[in-house]
Amino acid sequence: MKRLLPYAWIALIPLLPLLDKNAAHVNFLADAGAFMLLALGLNIVVGYAGLLDLGYAAFFAIGSYSYAMLASPQFGVHLPFWLMLFVASGIAALFGIVLGAPTLRLRGDYLAIVTLGFGEIVPQTFLNLSKWTNGPNGIGPVDQPSLFGHAFGFSPVPYFYVMLALIGLAVWLSTNLRDSRLGRAWMAIREDETAARFAGIDATKVKLAAFALGASFSGLAGVAYASKLQLVSPDQFQFSVSVLVLAMVVLGGMGNVAGVIAGSFLLSLLNNVLLPQATNIASAAGLHVDFTNYRFMLYGFILVGVMLVRPEGLLPSRQRRAELRAGLVDPSLAARENAEYTQASS
Repeated sequence: MKRLLPYAWIALIPLLPLLDKNAAHVNFLADAGAFMLLALGLNIVVGYAGLLDLGYAAFFAIGSYSYAMLASPQFGVHLPFWLMLFVASGIAALFGIVLGAPTLRLRGDYLAIVTLGFGEIVPQTFLNLSKWTNGPNGIGPVDQPSLFGHAFGFSPVPYFYVMLALIGLAVWLSTNLRDSRLGRAWMAIREDETAARFAGIDATKVKLAAFALGASFSGLAGVAYASKLQLVSPDQFQFSVSVLVLAMVVLGGMGNVAGVIAGSFLLSLLNNVLLPQATNIASAAGLHVDFTNYRFMLYGFILVGVMLVRPEGLLPSRQRRAELRAGLVDPSLAARENAEYTQASS
């Protein structure tokens, strides 16, 4: 019976807009769904393949601007929303390969620095190409999605169901990829790339696949998010977005789909609900404190606490938990690894 309880909760999710008529709550869930998609995509790159990506917001920007340019009055092109989901996802995947190709020989900190640079270049490019992107003013309004001739309008309910469907697709793809031959190759590279190469794994193709598939999820999120906001501007894709999504993956548990969803929901709740409400409560009490200005400090405290108490995340995968807890179960294992590292360094 206990095993069926999570599925019962999942079955209730589509009923939430019917049970809760508060549009603000549904709007929050729709926005949180976009970041769940981003976190699921980054989980492929970071959680499965072990490639630290600090510029993930760049693909979010590419997906959003693809929709804004091809489904708005900006250039007089009005491709359907449903088609643009696939087009923007493919464009983002292509740029994922563009990013991945020059970084194939990089690891660790060097890879992180290159992805960080890419994440800064893309929003600045859209900002400076003002002739096509309207610069800091952004592109808007973009075309509203429609289904069977009925436009979504400004109600958050249709966007909630779109996000829910996209998350379901992303979860299905992530789970099947994890258990596939490609997923096992990602995990082999994550553990030891040199050993994986000697085992016959084509690290080049495997890494490029991780970057491309992770970026494609971000492209989906970009289209859905842009259509909901009706505006795309460069300030929506700053480095802070990449940090937030990475924090979601680390908090929930790298490599575990359920953990990533939980982490993204918790940080979205903190960012969009708890901190603004705390600011309102403080204002009512006569304290002029804007807690939203301290969000990254709180993220830092949360991540430091998680790393100290539960380094594998809130809901880690079994493999990840075994990797990080092996030294605690068998202290001699940690001692041997430390001796080998010291000997190799000397």
